[in-house]
Amino acid sequence: MDLAWLRANPRQLGMMVEHQRIRVTPVAGGDICVAERLTLDDGHELFTKRRPTPPPADFFAAEAAGLRWLAVPGGPPLPEVIAVDARTIAMAWITHGSPTAAAAEEFGRGLATLHRAPCPSFGAEWPGYIGTEPLDNTPAEADATWLEWYRARRIEPYLRRSRDAGALTAGDVAAVEAALDRADPPEEPASRLHGDLHPGNLLWGRDQAWLVDPAAHGGHRETDLATLRLFGGAPHLDRIMSAYQEHYPLAAGWAERIGLHQLHLALVHTTLFGRAFAGLVRAAAANDGPEPEPTG
Repeated sequence: MDLAWLRANPRQLGMMVEHQRIRVTPVAGGDICVAERLTLDDGHELFTKRRPTPPPADFFAAEAAGLRWLAVPGGPPLPEVIAVDARTIAMAWITHGSPTAAAAEEFGRGLATLHRAPCPSFGAEWPGYIGTEPLDNTPAEADATWLEWYRARRIEPYLRRSRDAGALTAGDVAAVEAALDRADPPEEPASRLHGDLHPGNLLWGRDQAWLVDPAAHGGHRETDLATLRLFGGAPHLDRIMSAYQEHYPLAAGWAERIGLHQLHLALVHTTLFGRAFAGLVRAAAANDGPEPEPTG
């Protein structure tokens, strides 16, 4: 199998990976997917992901749609989607490097450009996923505010699941609801968001930072910037923010809204991993600075 054949027959990806003699090198890919590096007959290398158990039929299609939608001129680089089927997604291989201040500044400018790109509404035209969880991308009604959409589509489903699973207490739930009740974010046009932009989804290549593993949708641009601060923060975050602000300044008071924008990813973590991440939710609801390390 070579790259030209795969481009011409993208839906044969899973079958070819299973049944052809292709050089496969395991890659660290987390708990959700089996990640591998493929070396094709013509020497090209690909990064592939597949689920250990059969995923929903549109699982990898959603990732491919997001990667393609986020690829705007002047925006951050994203891996090219080479092929996708119901079982597997294959992308161009990215050679890893180390974070640099110059790459961080370039990324900040690129992210600002991405957030300025045309975006029709909050939500997206395809059903989404974040981790293994469904992500309700139902577009907002024409008269809906971002906060209304965010609360209904990004907070309440994961808050409910976390509460029902015992990951959050009644007090935690009340704190999240109170944070939403007192929030008054400025209204801005919808922006194209990565949607899961914690530091682990910023891949540092040889000379630039790449966006990977999106949960793409239209939302409030402060969300991507707020989640870059989670889990210790992205390397050279001050350079990222400075370059971003030069190209697309944030509205006054943005720092006071960081916790509001971190609530969604915090609740996704309690939904997926349980009460070990309850402290992350509490810190976001209180907007009281860096979250504690998970315990238990």
